[in-house]
Amino acid sequence: MGGGGADVLINRRQFLYATGLLAVAPNVSLAQVRDTYYEVLLRHTRWAETQYDTTAGRYRRTDFGFAVVLGNAVLLTRGNYDPALAGVEKDVLREHTLATIKHFAASNVLAGGNEWGKTLFWDTTFQSYFVLAARLLWPDLDAATHFHVEAIARGQADYTTSLGTGNDPRSGSWTPNGLIGGHHGDTKLEEMGVYAQSLAPGLAWHGDGPGWREAFGRWSRNEAGLPAADLANPSTVDGKPISANTATNLHDTFIVENHGSFGPHYQSELWRTSGRNAVHFLLAGRPLPEVLTRQPNGELLWRTILATMSDAGEPLMPMVNDREHLYGRDVIPLAFRSTVLRDPMAAWAEVALASRLLAYQAHPPVHRLAKFSGEAKYEPEARAELAISYLLHELRPPVAPAPDFFSRAALAIDHGAEPGLLAHQSAAAWAGTVTKPGFTKFAWQPAHDDWLFKISGATPMLLPPSAVTSRKTVVYQRVRDGFDGTACLLEFADGFAGTATLPTGTIVCALPRPGRVDVHNLAMPGMPGLIGSRTYTGAAGRVVVKAREGFRVDELSFPAVSARHVRMVGVQPHPTYGYSLFDFEVTDSRGKPTTASSFDPGYDPAKATDGDPATRWAVARSERGRADSWLAVDLGTATTITRVRLRWETAAAGAYRIETSTDGTAWTAVASYPRPDLSTPGWLDVDGRAGFVARSAAPITVQGDTIVLPAGIVEGYVRADLRTIAASAAPECPPSVLAGTADGYLSLFNLSDAAVTGTVRLPSTWLYRGTQRTTRDGTEYALDLPAASARVEAPWFTARGIPAGITAVVHDARRVTFRGGPARFTLTHRDGLTMAIVLGRAERTVTVPGVQPFPLDDLALGRVTFPCSVLPPGMTDPAAAVDGEQHTAWTPGRDGRMVVDLGAVYRVRVRLKWTNGPTPPHTVTYSVDGRTYGEVGNARYVAVSTGWRPGHAVLKSLSVNELF
Repeated sequence: MGGGGADVLINRRQFLYATGLLAVAPNVSLAQVRDTYYEVLLRHTRWAETQYDTTAGRYRRTDFGFAVVLGNAVLLTRGNYDPALAGVEKDVLREHTLATIKHFAASNVLAGGNEWGKTLFWDTTFQSYFVLAARLLWPDLDAATHFHVEAIARGQADYTTSLGTGNDPRSGSWTPNGLIGGHHGDTKLEEMGVYAQSLAPGLAWHGDGPGWREAFGRWSRNEAGLPAADLANPSTVDGKPISANTATNLHDTFIVENHGSFGPHYQSELWRTSGRNAVHFLLAGRPLPEVLTRQPNGELLWRTILATMSDAGEPLMPMVNDREHLYGRDVIPLAFRSTVLRDPMAAWAEVALASRLLAYQAHPPVHRLAKFSGEAKYEPEARAELAISYLLHELRPPVAPAPDFFSRAALAIDHGAEPGLLAHQSAAAWAGTVTKPGFTKFAWQPAHDDWLFKISGATPMLLPPSAVTSRKTVVYQRVRDGFDGTACLLEFADGFAGTATLPTGTIVCALPRPGRVDVHNLAMPGMPGLIGSRTYTGAAGRVVVKAREGFRVDELSFPAVSARHVRMVGVQPHPTYGYSLFDFEVTDSRGKPTTASSFDPGYDPAKATDGDPATRWAVARSERGRADSWLAVDLGTATTITRVRLRWETAAAGAYRIETSTDGTAWTAVASYPRPDLSTPGWLDVDGRAGFVARSAAPITVQGDTIVLPAGIVEGYVRADLRTIAASAAPECPPSVLAGTADGYLSLFNLSDAAVTGTVRLPSTWLYRGTQRTTRDGTEYALDLPAASARVEAPWFTARGIPAGITAVVHDARRVTFRGGPARFTLTHRDGLTMAIVLGRAERTVTVPGVQPFPLDDLALGRVTFPCSVLPPGMTDPAAAVDGEQHTAWTPGRDGRMVVDLGAVYRVRVRLKWTNGPTPPHTVTYSVDGRTYGEVGNARYVAVSTGWRPGHAVLKSLSVNELF
């Protein structure tokens, strides 16, 4: 941020905020990203100064509040400081910062103090920020502080190196598991990253101490360790072969779990720690260690982040409770990738996130950067990481953002039953079927808008939130199937449910009972869509639901009733915190005896009727998941009651009822919450951003910020003519089968434990793989659906003018056989080619020229290949041999070897197709575990080893077919 440009940016934004004209997110350009970070740091300084202890004369130790000094140091040494935005004069901020650095440098254990430091988890993270702040302000610090800061960097590197691959005895149970790692429920990627980052300041500022560089490289190389990938990669990083890695920190689909579930926040940890480390080397003027720019498995790990990315540049987090919308914490991985790794996709995401930072920061509590998390330590950490992101942009200009981001990020993948995520990122939406215990849902974000539907953590969505007893999944990929999509059939203890995702961004679900969707509804000026209300439109009319300000207050009125006892009985608790009430007001209830089903110590029932707005009742922690918790007040005598008022804390009931009694034993319901704001048949538009079509006689209801969808087939559309779609006829199916034809795709669900054969009547002339017979108003599709299964069929052909009684057998996307003529009609392929068909009495097979015969039976198509991320010298990406393209090929390089991961074990036959020229010597070997290879043909992994030399042919395709 230099010259007058910074002042222009700040003054313009000040004006917009002051006049209330900042109603949409500013379109921050790549050139403005660094200036935006500076402005955000300035505004955040108002919060940072709340951490200053005037008595002690320094920032607080609590939750590492003193880490604010790094943001301060950036503001003090760079840019055009604006005290009006910061809320403190520059010389005062300098005084606070220098005093704090001087104190905590001396009080660090490594410098001879006893207040903090040395402990790997988590003191060393804040040591990294602290040392960096001191280095930025080095000329202003005295000799004693210099000595202490140097002692911290050197001492930590010595201490961490002395541990070898063992645990830090100061860190309790935190462990990287040596160099073995761990990925089941709690990856050790983060822990290995902490070991590495504790060494970086010493290496950067003091050169190579005894064993420092070797330890740094060892931990860094193993962070994203996956044996099947690593053992297939002879590349060296900092002189060490990747094949020497020993850690397993990733599931074999490159997904990371932490805290028992998939958390993209931790999926990004590789680049978060890399950003912290890289900035030390860059500021110290030293070359970056190679492992920071050539990260083993880093790009396949990054691909899974892209596959969950939102329009805000922050990944969606459907299985984590308190990591969503941590904008200040999600900047640094993007900044590192866009500047140091020069990744255009990361640059796009960083610009998107930077464009929303000021609007996010202005939302109450104002100035904060990590306001949607309960962890107080995240605030100083966010400030420090935003400061590092600013420095990375100063030191390494970023690459230009990629165009068509979501088209490039598109991916459909099943991460497996253990992680419990079947995900589909399309150009129009993100969707995921989540089956991890405690997180069951069908999460969907139309247009990738992470402020539309609530999908994080335990928040339910569409599916029953019950435990899944079995799951059957299908993943469709364009290269193999002609389209991207997913289908899934889930079994619960009491029934089945189905989900499907389409390449258009549309979803289809087969619901066994009504499902719910919760909607974000906030007033956050400058954030797209968050205008303080949501508008719902359906066949029955339109309703505007305003955003709640602060805690929710419910006032329920009902016909007069005489009662002595009144109680709230829960029906649906807050998904995380259960129930908690500041006030439960009934006529003359203040100070009256109050009881509850349970309570947390210090939050007893009487707190809800004591008249003090600051005290509250809360259910016991162990009862937070209980639906029917209750709170009751005894009015002492029969009283006429016509209303109750409930003021909730964050733990507000999603649903409850009010009951009265004359004796405290027999209860009668007199009111319930929620009461529908809108009840409409067939379809519902949500704020013009998305909508639902329900193939059911039961209505869709809107209750506050919750949509309830009826059982049966429900379709979700990004933007569409919902009225017309809802008016179209629905398929007619045999018992236990549900079907949908959204966007022309045939989604089929067998919601039973028995195979089903029969006929599905379809109201269209689309032709699907399989056999169908035309009728006067559509087709009759011959159904053969295994037990508890789901699938999606693409609409390969449309027959216009075709008479009833014609049988069409679609063999694949290229070939269809007709019989039952004579007839004349027009056949149109999905790709647009139209053919006039003349059908006689004999059957006729039509083959469309130039079209792939999807689905292809090549198991290798589109699969993950190794080596990846770091390729050996002379080798090109092995993915070129399995991409289905005729103009691409894999160049092995000298004695090159590639591996393709088929995703499951098959009995296989392999075919290799080389370009013209001498075929290199080569062998094909097989493995079921990615570790040991042999000549037996049962394999998940197929390896091609070559004796390639310049002048040899290159591998055009590697095809793998299953042998039955």
